[in-house]
Amino acid sequence: MSLVDEIAQPDPPRRAIEAAYRQDETAAIEALLPAATFGAEAQGRIAEKAGRLVAHVRQERLGSGGLDAFLHEYQLSTREGVILMCLAEALLRIPDAETANRLIRDKLAEADWQGHLHKVHPRDSLNLS
Repeated sequence: MSLVDEIAQPDPPRRAIEAAYRQDETAAIEALLPAATFGAEAQGRIAEKAGRLVAHVRQERLGSGGLDAFLHEYQLSTREGVILMCLAEALLRIPDAETANRLIRDKLAEADWQGHLHKVHPRDSLNLS
């Protein structure tokens, strides 16, 4: 069989690709949706396993220290967490070090950092005093 014969007579997967080319997106999704639907039993198993995984990750990362401890302490529900987030975003847009340093001094002066001292997890190796 020559290359020309192979191109002229595509195999079944190639024919399926050619048939789907420029297919209406809504029709394609509607045709695939039944295959992507799980029964109630499977959904229950998935939800249970996902819940266990999330609980495990949350438990492990709280005691791991470093960045996770920092993010846990300075959540966006705290004034200091919001200040740090705004500062991080602003620093991405500041082109020079002098302006960045002025912004840092200005923003960090607004927060109650003393209120967060000694609140890190005991397993953390950070010495904040």
